[in-house]
Amino acid sequence: MVNTAPTSLTNRKPSRVEGIKENSNFLREPVATEILQDTTHFSEDAVQILKFHGSYQQDNRDNRAKGQEKDYQMMLRTKNPGGLVPPQLYLALDQLADEYGNHTLRATTRQGFQIHGILKKNLKSTITTIVGNLGSTLGACGDINRNVMAPAVPFKNRPEYLYAWEYAQNLADLLSPQTGAYYEIWLDGEKAISAEEHPDVKAAREKNGNGTIIHDSVEPIYGTHYMPRKFKICVTVPGDNSVDLYSQDLTLVVMTNKKGELQGFNVFAGGGLGRNHNKEETFARLADPICYVVKDDVYDIVKAIVATQRDYGDRTDRRHARLKYLINDWGIDKFRAKVEEYFGKSVEPFKELPKFKYQDFLGWNEQGDGKLFIGISIDNGRVKDEGKFQLKTALRSIVEQFNLPIRLTPNQNLIFYDILPEDKEAIQEILDKCGIIVDPTQIAALTRYAMACPALPTCGLAITESERAIPRILERIRALLDKLGLQKDHFVVRMTGCPNGCARPYMAELGFVGSAPESYQLWLGGSPDQTRLAQPIIEKLHDNDIESFLEPIFVLFKKSRKGKESFGDFCDRTGFDAIREFSANYTPGEPTSSGKSRHRVSLRDDVYLQLKETAEKQDRPMTELVHEALDKYFQSL
Repeated sequence: MVNTAPTSLTNRKPSRVEGIKENSNFLREPVATEILQDTTHFSEDAVQILKFHGSYQQDNRDNRAKGQEKDYQMMLRTKNPGGLVPPQLYLALDQLADEYGNHTLRATTRQGFQIHGILKKNLKSTITTIVGNLGSTLGACGDINRNVMAPAVPFKNRPEYLYAWEYAQNLADLLSPQTGAYYEIWLDGEKAISAEEHPDVKAAREKNGNGTIIHDSVEPIYGTHYMPRKFKICVTVPGDNSVDLYSQDLTLVVMTNKKGELQGFNVFAGGGLGRNHNKEETFARLADPICYVVKDDVYDIVKAIVATQRDYGDRTDRRHARLKYLINDWGIDKFRAKVEEYFGKSVEPFKELPKFKYQDFLGWNEQGDGKLFIGISIDNGRVKDEGKFQLKTALRSIVEQFNLPIRLTPNQNLIFYDILPEDKEAIQEILDKCGIIVDPTQIAALTRYAMACPALPTCGLAITESERAIPRILERIRALLDKLGLQKDHFVVRMTGCPNGCARPYMAELGFVGSAPESYQLWLGGSPDQTRLAQPIIEKLHDNDIESFLEPIFVLFKKSRKGKESFGDFCDRTGFDAIREFSANYTPGEPTSSGKSRHRVSLRDDVYLQLKETAEKQDRPMTELVHEALDKYFQSL
């Protein structure tokens, strides 16, 4: 094995968590001992190891009372490579949410499910049931490779999408912990019945590639200390950014030939969004293009990148431990050279890619083999029955009656696929009966593209509200846009209760990041396709001041945008200095046109109707079309 740390770190004391991992006997203790104790909660050391098993210890902060023990409960997260949830597993999760949880499921931004509200005494039964129904929570959290993402859309006639699913599963298998601790603790030593892993995966795990493998270790890829911090991977196809590929530690892009045959993969590395307020040494970062590898080398390049981070990532400061900081400190060339040492040869140059776009694939669609799929929007990923909207009931009924597989999406939505055309009407009837809107054009656009993390009351890191606050805030933003004549405009809004960025707010056009009780740091200028980082424009914006702060920015957007320019692109082009200057001189209620007063010009009825029809077809304001036509006319004189 190569040197386990760069020279600059060898004389620094490892973080406390490194010692906990070292003393855990490969993720066994103190969890194995404490799960047998009749207590309401785990110790701090056990909590760190418990994460590797897929669970976080939380408490309901709404129920905190001075002098009383916290209302301890566990959040359990599933690992679903590519978002796959077999029907048997979904029904088990639905039942567990009612039996042991808080009667809801939550689709995560990494294509898994979370169950909240589980008591310590019920944790083993919950995990045992999940594993017994084709599921797993192993490696869903912790200093390890997390759930491997892939586009959820089931295009059966587009082989690149099927390759993305295949390799997401294979990479999840390759980097899954090999310790028996999970099965010893939760299944009394019984190995789960699961699909046989691909022979190439097993061979890659055992193959020593210039220091990638730790010999004579229970964990040949991870070793005793696992990774310095969490490690996130996605696999996607050219042009599809439904996975937020720039926010990942490692992204593979499937590259095929004209016949649809797999040739290799483009490799990105170094993305990550977690940061801390008032700590400039922590920051969000986009992944960089690294190289291209042929398909036969894909597991070796993944191992080489993982080994580089494993051996050289910062284990002394957990705030500085992600791969993005290693690449930022070293630079791309040094990082690539080190990866090549583990890889055993030079890498090939990155291949050209089309622009990446975001799509959510909601509503009814054909999947390319005669069958259908349906994308269902889930507000902030929360599957529940509430009032006339009985989403939990609807999903359970569909799975029970039609035995359909599910793919969770990276935007907290859900896709049923492999639907027989003759079953469409019956499925739609269930959704209609339960009040679920399927047609994406009937879903408020701000809501459709928004995401929020759970935050309060369960997340211990939350500074302020997120999931519970965003519906009301989106309504207020919509009302403000309507007031300003921007009814047709929408943009990507994301919100988190703290700066860790679980809902990826730093890639949004408008990002709210909890910075104080009832206050948010506001980020502007991300891309509607999540290909550019936003930037913070104000550190603490109180909930009560959202409209007054955003109004002048929206007015400037209306006055100065170019054509159909998106809000994020406008903010990025205009720059924050110009936005702040306009805001400082803005008087509420002033005319929003480019002139100081409005002039009226009469049009013949036939010209007006033609203008209106053209504006609707082009989705542009009529005034903009008139100005454009007159400008061209006067220029021709």
